[in-house]
Amino acid sequence: MSLANIGIIARLELTQRLRSVGWYVLLGVFALVLLGITGLAFAVYSWGDAVGAGVYSIVVNIVLLLVVLVSPTLSGNAINGDRDAATLGAIQVTAASTGDIMLGKLLAAIATGGAFLLVAVPFLALSLLGGGADPLVLLVSLLVLAAEIVVVAAIGVGLSGLIARPLFSVAATYLVVSGLVVGTLIVFALGGMAIRSEATSYSRPYDANGNVECDRWEVSTTYEAPRFDLVWWALAANPFVVLADATPTEFSSDGYPVDLFGQIKYGLRSAQQSPLEQRWDECDTDGNYRTPQEVIESSVPSWFVGLGVQVVIAGSLFAGAWARTRTPARRLPPGTRIA
Repeated sequence: MSLANIGIIARLELTQRLRSVGWYVLLGVFALVLLGITGLAFAVYSWGDAVGAGVYSIVVNIVLLLVVLVSPTLSGNAINGDRDAATLGAIQVTAASTGDIMLGKLLAAIATGGAFLLVAVPFLALSLLGGGADPLVLLVSLLVLAAEIVVVAAIGVGLSGLIARPLFSVAATYLVVSGLVVGTLIVFALGGMAIRSEATSYSRPYDANGNVECDRWEVSTTYEAPRFDLVWWALAANPFVVLADATPTEFSSDGYPVDLFGQIKYGLRSAQQSPLEQRWDECDTDGNYRTPQEVIESSVPSWFVGLGVQVVIAGSLFAGAWARTRTPARRLPPGTRIA
């Protein structure tokens, strides 16, 4: 492989997009969306002491959302689009190897996703004016966002090399990405509701005078509870959950997350808690309510598992496309254009 050849192929791929007026329109619409989202985010977090942290987390999640929505269209026909236009064969007979072609296409797809992050930089900087942002949160969240951009790009390029028709490969890319984003939520919701167990609620009894007896417990009620704690792992591979779970959480003085990252993480970690035994202790002077900070600190992180699953899926598809694009080709789908 040659870095020069990889750069040339990536530059050719990007040049085709830069010539399109629609590309600039798309970036302009994205900037307008971010402008509106940033204004609304400042309104939402205007009551807190860490306004910047909250606004920043919303902007980063919106960037990830746009990458998930747009990247499949731009990377899902990277290989078969050139084959369909009879330009892939011309590249394959040059000094560029299969690895050069694949990595050049991947680099261009990553740069496409990175363009949305570049457009978002002014809005990310604007969010910091609100104060309360932790430099470690900024660093980790941007690194995870970059990793998600690479994963989505690799999935699109991989499927474009495995599927002969560009339309079908773009649709398949959307299906895989939607499976990670929406499918994981569906599996979690339906799986948790389908699995039920008998739960028991305990409370302190009262004496004849209406005073709480703090020396014993009694069963208040029994009921069937959904077991989300048995299927919470389904959310681990969700890109938004990976981003939130990997990012360090900032808490307010009363133990509540100050940004969207922490709120999503709290939802995930709460799902890990068993619902089979609930206790309401009126004799506990410190209160029987666990703060979100206590729940998060007593639970297990899962972002590295979810990111690992994403990497395996993207890597497998990319490796398959690499093998399919290698020349000379032994077998090709019927009707596939060679040159």
